[in-house]
Amino acid sequence: MLVVAGVLGLTLSTPAGAKARDISRDTLAANDGWAAADGGTTGGSVADDAHVYTVRNRSELVRALDGGSATPKIIRIAGTIDANTTDDGDTLNCDDYATDGYDLKQYLAAYDPRTWGSAKPSGPQEEARQASAARQAERVELAVGSNTTIVGLGDRALLKGAGLQLRGADNVIIRNLELRDAYDCFPVWQPNTGGLGDWKTAYDNIWLRGATHVWVDHVTLSDKGHPDEDEPTYFGRNYLRHDGLLDITNESDLVTVSWSRFADHDKAMLIGNGDTATGDRGKLRVTLHHNEFEGVVQRAPRVRFGQVHVYNNRYVVPVDAHDYRYSLGISTESAVYAENNAFTTPGHIEAADLVKSWNGTAFHATGTLFNGFPVDLLTIYNAYNSGSERDLTPDVGWTPALHGEIDSARQADREVARGAGAGRIR
Repeated sequence: MLVVAGVLGLTLSTPAGAKARDISRDTLAANDGWAAADGGTTGGSVADDAHVYTVRNRSELVRALDGGSATPKIIRIAGTIDANTTDDGDTLNCDDYATDGYDLKQYLAAYDPRTWGSAKPSGPQEEARQASAARQAERVELAVGSNTTIVGLGDRALLKGAGLQLRGADNVIIRNLELRDAYDCFPVWQPNTGGLGDWKTAYDNIWLRGATHVWVDHVTLSDKGHPDEDEPTYFGRNYLRHDGLLDITNESDLVTVSWSRFADHDKAMLIGNGDTATGDRGKLRVTLHHNEFEGVVQRAPRVRFGQVHVYNNRYVVPVDAHDYRYSLGISTESAVYAENNAFTTPGHIEAADLVKSWNGTAFHATGTLFNGFPVDLLTIYNAYNSGSERDLTPDVGWTPALHGEIDSARQADREVARGAGAGRIR
């Protein structure tokens, strides 16, 4: 077995059965989407031997991440790592994080809209919830710094319960890794959200905030283990435990997401987090290609401001889906250029349902395949929604130049089904 040494006494062995090809020093190809622009994305490929780590538990991962430092580093994840563990490796549950007298039953009684009203929660139970949430965040939020590559070893590398935070980081690669169940123990009730109120959760599996030059490739992201649909209803709303799978916000820029799988989740990917976040203008340039969105209710992606190239992706809505909302969200000043994407849906979902607009003005869509048949997605959308929403024009003001060969939607559908997700790098 290969032994890899690092600083802080971190010396571990690569597990038997790991794939022979070392992908940890791979860099993004010269034309592979927006992350290839302006110098490209190389992650930690130049790391010296002292900063190459193989990690098997949360403590080792935290030490390797080095507080989000910019030192070039390669982190190889072996087996399963659970972020909800102590430094000694003991499993933590929600009761372990609860403090200052927090109790869900008391929280629900305190902020029941019938007695509390529409004011923002305040007082002892909300303060206790915040303190409890801070204790969990200290465990599960993991800062990823610039010049970092994180890869999974073999075909079963798994990071559970964690929220990887790329805050202001530049030049990061995340590949061949399953990220699962970023579970929030302490959602907050927001009485005025959506008119009826809603539960707000804290963690994304991966969150880019002001991050640049990021390549996410062959990852699998889901809620597996704790699906929100199994959670109870409080105050007439689903008690959500998960936020996004991969969110790209706060002036992040030059991102490529490829050959990845987003599964069994509500709000998968948000690009741009607010209509008033005008600092995002000229940023949020993102390429999404050869990804699979299966069992995703919405935001695949939802875009504000960004120039986003969406090509050769595969969308699958399960036959028993009852809560599907849309796939492509066209919001304020967005410029989505969609090419040769394939959608498979049950009979009660129409082609016009695939797109949703909030203050959007333009959307380019060509080569769309819907349940095996080519459709003009933009024309269908405009015709169906002409009475309730403004028509979208096909001119988004730009034409993608950085991309590989664009296959037909039919071919991409087959290839993505076989090749997207962790453990499938060829």
